[in-house]
Amino acid sequence: MSSLLARRRRIHPWQPRRLAGGVFLVVALGAGVLLAHLSPLEGVFLVTLVSCAVGTCVEPLVGVAAGAGLGLARAYLHTEAPQLPEQLGQGFIVLALAVWVARGLRERRVEISTSPLLVALGLFLSAALLSLWEPVELAAYTVPEFLKWVQLVLVFLLVSQTLSARRLPWLVGALVLIGLTEASVGLWQFGVRGTGPDHFAIASLGEGFYRAYGSFEQPNPYAGYLGLILTLALGAAVGAWWGRLRPPHGATHSRWPIAAVVGATAVLVLGAALIASWSRGAWIGMAAALLVMAVALPRRTGWGLALMAVLIVGGLGLAALRLLPASMLARLTGFWDYIRFEDVRGVGINDANYVVLERFAHWQAALAMFRSHSWTGVGIGGYEPAYPAYALINWPFALGHAHNFYLTVAAETGIMGLLAYVGLWAVIFWQTWRATRLTTGFARGLAVGLLGAWTHLSVHHLLDNLLVNNVHLTLGILLGILGFITRGLAAGQGHNQIRAAGTRAQPS
Repeated sequence: MSSLLARRRRIHPWQPRRLAGGVFLVVALGAGVLLAHLSPLEGVFLVTLVSCAVGTCVEPLVGVAAGAGLGLARAYLHTEAPQLPEQLGQGFIVLALAVWVARGLRERRVEISTSPLLVALGLFLSAALLSLWEPVELAAYTVPEFLKWVQLVLVFLLVSQTLSARRLPWLVGALVLIGLTEASVGLWQFGVRGTGPDHFAIASLGEGFYRAYGSFEQPNPYAGYLGLILTLALGAAVGAWWGRLRPPHGATHSRWPIAAVVGATAVLVLGAALIASWSRGAWIGMAAALLVMAVALPRRTGWGLALMAVLIVGGLGLAALRLLPASMLARLTGFWDYIRFEDVRGVGINDANYVVLERFAHWQAALAMFRSHSWTGVGIGGYEPAYPAYALINWPFALGHAHNFYLTVAAETGIMGLLAYVGLWAVIFWQTWRATRLTTGFARGLAVGLLGAWTHLSVHHLLDNLLVNNVHLTLGILLGILGFITRGLAAGQGHNQIRAAGTRAQPS
């Protein structure tokens, strides 16, 4: 018996603490040498990186969260700190994936559960791969964009397969904390700093106010990212409150009230930062998200539709009575310019219509690409190198995308990619709506929040491309959370396990 136990001890499938200890000893020696030559702020940053690296060796989800957070700093590092590698976040994602795969191989248990989400993602990846048949520019544009989607799928798999009821609140909390960090920076840029780029100045608010842009260096994608985290935080706060009202069986006390208060506070801060971004597309997307979340909130869809109607009437009433800030209403009046389309080649350009005409010009270029490459497109990520051949006479410079994600997908991947992309989001919405009907407590709150996140993203994508500055990593994590919830539903017991997350049951 003793020899058998010894043999089992020798072939223990995974010993993360030993690996973490070895990594810590090696890295600590190098870090100690570096700390002697760094400033205090640089030293704190280095210690944080080392801690995250060691934590990733123990728990891959730590690396995923760290990668998503540091990935958002790419644009800032590129412009403000070129001496540092701008893709620090990617390193943590690679490390997390490596630890996950190594753990599975060592345990001889690499299991990937098939699901409608995975099938839909695979179909879009296949269409994107097909677009590489005759790309405009392979190495510099299409391959990196294709690998970005591959990485999104890998992050989705890692999160959905390794997440548990105990880890779920911590991962959601990490995402909200990262969002709060970006929101705090944006609020400082908006009204505390008192200075900023001239083209971000908000003249209607007076001197010293500038559009918030966080580490993105651009307000619109920054606001798009905040919308994803804001809806998640709102759903988590609602789910925590539901958990307080209906604690899991056997729980004698619960932390849900504290979680609900913290979540509500996070919603206020994130909402203020989203307003400070002065992004019209984000405001419209958030309004649509709140309406859809209102429909999903009650168990009965009829009551949800009634709640949505109340919100619409209330918002229109506030606008009619001029109880909303005049500067915000003036900002939103240009919305109607975005829902009409015309040939802008003969339209005169001035300061008032420049932004609208610029979008129309890129929309026309994207449609021209789609007509010329209807089936497989110019190659995923190939909009920018293909643009000069389709540019309108007054708009020679490419912006990297068509300022409409759906037209960008159509131009880059053709009808095959566009259908696969629309099908992907149809599956995502279907799975999320199903989760809002079948789950309870915290899981249901998260499902409602995710439904709002998808709505915000889909609507905002009519005017922009939000999958920049490594936001695709955050999207992969959110899809992984949805995959975990739906995996629990498929097992017939996930909603009870998820609902119990974050509570402590006393032994009977």
